[in-house]
Amino acid sequence: MGASEWLDVPVGINARQWVTRQGLRTVLAVVHTVTSGERVLEAVELLETDPRLQVVFTQAPDVFGNGVEELLRSTGAVVLPWEQAIRERFDLALAAAYGTLHRVHAPVVAMAHGAGYSKGHRSTTGELRPYGLDGQRLLHNGKPVADLVVLSHDSQLEVLRDQCLEAVDVAEVIGDLTLDRLTASLPSRPAYRAALGVEPEQTLVVVTSTWGGDSLFGAHLELIPRLLEELPADRFRVAALCHPAIWYGHGPRQVKAWLADCVDAGLRLFTPELDWRAAIVAADHVIGDHGSTTAYAAAIGRRVSLVEPPRRLAVVDDSPQARLGGLAERLRSGEPLAAQLVAGDDLADEVAPLVTSRPGLAAAGLRESCYRLLGLTVPGAHRALSPVDVPRVWS
Repeated sequence: MGASEWLDVPVGINARQWVTRQGLRTVLAVVHTVTSGERVLEAVELLETDPRLQVVFTQAPDVFGNGVEELLRSTGAVVLPWEQAIRERFDLALAAAYGTLHRVHAPVVAMAHGAGYSKGHRSTTGELRPYGLDGQRLLHNGKPVADLVVLSHDSQLEVLRDQCLEAVDVAEVIGDLTLDRLTASLPSRPAYRAALGVEPEQTLVVVTSTWGGDSLFGAHLELIPRLLEELPADRFRVAALCHPAIWYGHGPRQVKAWLADCVDAGLRLFTPELDWRAAIVAADHVIGDHGSTTAYAAAIGRRVSLVEPPRRLAVVDDSPQARLGGLAERLRSGEPLAAQLVAGDDLADEVAPLVTSRPGLAAAGLRESCYRLLGLTVPGAHRALSPVDVPRVWS
């Protein structure tokens, strides 16, 4: 967008003469990717009902930025061009990625957009260290780019002390909003299953994939048609979740084309506009890879099977994904699939404590921290986390 497309309301030097409500604090929601946007929207929902606040959005530059424009358009929110957003001042900014945040003029709240920090990078000594809690991401000119780094687990503070001491003072262990929202959605499980066309006596198998060549979609795509072929249709339903980087890296048209025969055979394909969390809550068995969605499924007690990992999977020890990888059953490709889906342990007690050390507290903690940065009192009315929306009914 060029300067001619900048907005005059609800922010800007002349906005006061045009807006109806005066003197509001402004909150900027910075969206880098569809994945990070989902986490930012969760945070926005905790603030936007306050009549003292005006929330606006912007799309920050990112290599995986495809799909963000459509996501923001679907929210009905005011969306500022990035070049305008970095030339305005705001009372608070929310983000779930770090790229270019140093250009935002506001107290910045930065969150993770997955289940902890499981991906690793090799240090100069060859040690596998968590990606995302290091100075390259968190600092600009030696100073933290965020005024609040939101952590989900106490162990992440130790990682910061080791990898980026400068950011420890701005970090706070608040919890995992996504896991808390999944937990709040558990009572709606029957509604989700009904929307997916799953009968009470049927088993719903959900296949989930992160992105990249080592993912289920990248290395084991043949598994989906095989499930549809081998699992008796009267006893099983199959649904699939693909990471947004798959949808927008290859294009929705292409992904749908690759899976068209599977959809014709009965696959419930969750397109990007549908909330993946409903499928996880509805599932009886989840087949996944090393992605966050699989870890979240295990954390709420879904039975999980994993595809074979790549030879050099860089997953950090003591992460939820690493613990799950050591405990969950591996799907044996040379054996009938139906027999492998009748068992499976509930691993919630093993995985959930690694996802968050503040279960159920993320919403209240994040609200309190945001209002502290805004310089406002927290409103007296606290709405409980609501279940995620029921997906549209398939015909």
